[in-house]
Amino acid sequence: MNSEIKMSVSTMTRSKDSKAVYVLFEDGAKSAEFALPECRKVSNNGFSDEEISQLLDYVQNEQDSIYDVAKKINPMKSFLGEIK
Repeated sequence: MNSEIKMSVSTMTRSKDSKAVYVLFEDGAKSAEFALPECRKVSNNGFSDEEISQLLDYVQNEQDSIYDVAKKINPMKSFLGEIK
């Protein structure tokens, strides 16, 4: 796995009756998405089973910090390009 993997975190969203956050990992043409709080793999395009296991471990271990990032995202500021 490349050391330059990009991670994107969604804002807090509603999934059924609970809050959800989506985490996207990208490494060149490869991508994988996970949903919190279930730590469920939503999609995988190109990552090996071992890489997915490592990404899943990261998501599980860093849930609190991922939620903190998601809570700070202001979608309107991001949309308008005001985030530096």
